[in-house]
Amino acid sequence: MIHLKALTVREFNAQDVASFPFSLGIIQSLKELEFISPVTFFVGENGSGKSTVMEAIACAIGSVTVGSESIKTDKTLAHVRKLAQYFRLAWSKRTHKGFFLRAEDFFGFAKSMKQTQDELQNDLDAVDAEYKGRSKLAVDLAKLPYRRELHAMKERYEGGLDNRSHGESFLALFQSRFVANGLYLLDEPEAALSPSRQLTFISALKQMIEQDAQFIIATHSPIILAFPEATILSFENSKIKQVQYDELEHVKLTKDFLNSPVSFLRHL
Repeated sequence: MIHLKALTVREFNAQDVASFPFSLGIIQSLKELEFISPVTFFVGENGSGKSTVMEAIACAIGSVTVGSESIKTDKTLAHVRKLAQYFRLAWSKRTHKGFFLRAEDFFGFAKSMKQTQDELQNDLDAVDAEYKGRSKLAVDLAKLPYRRELHAMKERYEGGLDNRSHGESFLALFQSRFVANGLYLLDEPEAALSPSRQLTFISALKQMIEQDAQFIIATHSPIILAFPEATILSFENSKIKQVQYDELEHVKLTKDFLNSPVSFLRHL
């Protein structure tokens, strides 16, 4: 399902042109983007502008975020919120389901979840001392809300995020927050995933596409980029153009390195 069909960019006000992110070449050349398949990849070198465009789209949509504060108040998105005001979105079917997730937000979320669990457990343990001498019923009733919250957290993330690897935690979070008919914007999900977990992630994408989900993903991963029938948009030389998988420098370089790592490493 393609929920978001396209975005167009209206002309910038003169006072904005010289400031970030309007000063970026990729932003100055951006007039329109079309989304023609359920999975669209943004690919390019660090600093190419792909994350900036991703964040601005998320702000224009008003996406729910995972692991960070609201997209309307997050200070790290202040500049792109201004850019997002110039975006006009075209929908085939407007959806309010889905979320926006950056790799750094996931790590912050996992840490926050661990802290919350520890606090709940400490509060639960403190009940015994606080209710010393009271009846077992009184103690059980006092513990009940803490036990419920701890159980709900472990139930939602199948045992919790704190006792898993980063990759397992990411996949557990991702799958637990997925709902059908959603639009999902993911910035560098491979940061938490080993190569084998990236294959698991691809399998999860396939299942979600079958439930009418749409994905826009910024990534460097040749594994994730191989997702069948995805559209790949390359951010290069301040332009965005559609490319084929085998044309990507990421793919060519990875193939060449794996075929002959010594020929690369001997020059270091």
